[in-house]
Amino acid sequence: MIRRAWIAAVAALGLAQPAAAQDRVALVLNWTPGADHAPLYWAQQQGMYRDAGIALTIENGRGSGFAAQRVGAGQAQIGIVDTPVALQTRAQGADLVAGMMIYAQSPYGIYWRRSAGINSPQDFRGRRIGTPPADAARVMWPMIARAMGIPADGVTWVNIAPPAKVTSLQSGAIDITTEFYTSHHVYQRALGEDLGFVATRDIGFNPYGNAFFFNGAWLRANRDAAQRWVRVTQRAYAACLANPDPCLAATTQAAAMSMEDIRTSWGLVAVLMTSDAGSTRPLGGMDPARMEATIDAVRTAFNIPAVTPAEVMTNDLLDPAVPGFRGAPR
Repeated sequence: MIRRAWIAAVAALGLAQPAAAQDRVALVLNWTPGADHAPLYWAQQQGMYRDAGIALTIENGRGSGFAAQRVGAGQAQIGIVDTPVALQTRAQGADLVAGMMIYAQSPYGIYWRRSAGINSPQDFRGRRIGTPPADAARVMWPMIARAMGIPADGVTWVNIAPPAKVTSLQSGAIDITTEFYTSHHVYQRALGEDLGFVATRDIGFNPYGNAFFFNGAWLRANRDAAQRWVRVTQRAYAACLANPDPCLAATTQAAAMSMEDIRTSWGLVAVLMTSDAGSTRPLGGMDPARMEATIDAVRTAFNIPAVTPAEVMTNDLLDPAVPGFRGAPR
């Protein structure tokens, strides 16, 4: 109760800015709206961005690769991008800097049907994996395959639309798909006892996950606006972790999901937001050593140029008084 009261109080304080000072900010999501975006819609509904002098526009995404390209090219100021995807896109010339981590734990999951004769990733050879081309796990497949101990080129990729993943798996049109853990309940419901699943964070591949990445040039020129945006967002996520239902209710229309599904998915989001053991960083804070390990993994897989954590991340936008999330609700 003390934690909830503190978060409710801090969410309401220190946000007001002069009404005339409205900085226009476009945020592109990693995907279509879901439970993981609930704090954004709730803060927008509550007028928290407006009161901080931010005129925020939220755009639907089509995968981390799409969001990274759009932000890197300056077509949006901020995007939700899977960190390894952002690092690879940055190596191709995109100007991207992480300002707040969302998923301290990797969200990658691999799903299959046991009845197709697949009992483990060792049975993936010669199989069809269906995803959109910009799907984060597809972009990162060489790293994931290495963690699973299978050849990256031993599978055939099939292009499918995001909503077709589950039905394509059920029908046998594909053998395997990839999905963020936040949709785990959807696959459990659809496949039941036939579900095969592995989370990459459980097999030794646990890079940083989704983060808010900024266009670097915009960030350097608009640091005050960026900090105001991050601190509202940071407080919104903290408030929604403490008291989810108002936040989830604010998202139902945008997400086109039932409240039950959004609530279940939010519980999975909380698992991914859980801080590393022993961490004392604020909510959204990034460990340079952990970022360096993520960079090294991407460099090994894709032979990209060396960068330092300081070039691709900053904790300076965060409010250090907002504590990190120490454990998912039960």
